Amino acid sequence: MIILAATPIGNLGDASRRLVEALEAARVVAAEDTRTTQRLLAALGIANRPRLIALHDHNEKQRAAELVELARDGDVLLLSDAGMPTVSDPGYGVVAAAADAGVTVTAIPGPSAVVTALAVSGLPTDRFTFEGFVPRKSGERRGVFAALSREPRTMVFFESPARVAASLADMAGAFGPERRAAVCRELTKLHEEVARGTLGELVTWAAPGVRGELVVVVAGAEHAEVVFEDAVAQVQDLVAGGARLKDAAAEVSAQTGHSSRELYQATLAARD
Repeated sequence: MIILAATPIGNLGDASRRLVEALEAARVVAAEDTRTTQRLLAALGIANRPRLIALHDHNEKQRAAELVELARDGDVLLLSDAGMPTVSDPGYGVVAAAADAGVTVTAIPGPSAVVTALAVSGLPTDRFTFEGFVPRKSGERRGVFAALSREPRTMVFFESPARVAASLADMAGAFGPERRAAVCRELTKLHEEVARGTLGELVTWAAPGVRGELVVVVAGAEHAEVVFEDAVAQVQDLVAGGARLKDAAAEVSAQTGHSSRELYQATLAARD
């Protein structure tokens, strides 16, 4: 089978007993960076030296079939550099290929920067969306944030320290400077820090420079009171922009609280 194994995101003590046992027994390990895996084996005191196969964004499509075939003869352990494979890390292509080929896929749960940041952010955790890495270019970032400006769920992003100040400024422009957020830095490590405040306050906080690995958590938009007629107009605008009526009604319903069915029917009636 294919075994997706979560690795520590910072603190080596978070390596689970199951992870250690899997590494001690592994015959084949597919790793995002084989050097990182070698350091992990040494740090955990594991004498086993499995066959290491590099698996990263540039070769996953080519490697997936090979790894699936290897898994027919024995377990293949799949690791990313930190956290759970497939979550903004290599592995999805292998899992999809294994599912298509009827090869079992399982997981050894463990550390996750996404869930850890969400938990310590102080923002609502009942519903959230993970948006992955923020685009590098400002224009693309602003487009992504504009599309998320009415997202009601808490949003989680990955960002680099070099761009976090600019990204926070773009978020403040799209979401408003009073939107609550948290920047989680060096999670589980010695210098862990969680900076909480409004986006406007965090722009100022990040201006002198920020170091370390970062996760940005942003509160979702609050439901604004939108009268039914205006909600119907929003549906019409989305449809005019190319959206399917059903999808547009569902999106506006989620944003405004009005019935998706009633919005759908009112938009149809307005056509007539």
